[in-house]
Amino acid sequence: MLELAILGFLYDAPLHGYELRKRITALTGHVKPVAESTLYPAIKRLENAELLERATQPGSVAAPRHVLTLTEEGRRELRRRLAEPSRRDITDENRWFAVLAFLRHLQAPEAQAAVLRRRLAFLEEPASFFYDGDRPLRAEELDDPFRRGVLTIARATSQAELAWLRTTLDSLDAAGR
Repeated sequence: MLELAILGFLYDAPLHGYELRKRITALTGHVKPVAESTLYPAIKRLENAELLERATQPGSVAAPRHVLTLTEEGRRELRRRLAEPSRRDITDENRWFAVLAFLRHLQAPEAQAAVLRRRLAFLEEPASFFYDGDRPLRAEELDDPFRRGVLTIARATSQAELAWLRTTLDSLDAAGR
């Protein structure tokens, strides 16, 4: 997810590390803060893979700043990762938000729709956080008000996302015709 976010934000514009970290934190930080000790090794891996380049620019007050720019290979890699997200990218909400935040970089409505259909199929599978054997429990079946709250909130979130997915897929399908 971190590498996808780095590629996605640099696809939009060259950034220095501090600004990149702020943007990634704004996207995912409330759930998973991005530490420098995680970000900079990921940047280095992408740089070693020739997916991004680093250029030094003079600092406005003190030390020079390293500005990161996506290479053409980095742009292709982002589009590949968006077109072929892993199952975990589809099922994990934080990873899904990273995919969704940059899905516009896939130019073809058909390609965007294919990714959204995978998420839709995942959300339409019967699931719960709590089970009676193999049977998923619904909020109405629980006496525990806190677990009932978890399921009620999750259901509302899923219903909102399902409605958005269906509407967006309809518009993408229309645009692809």
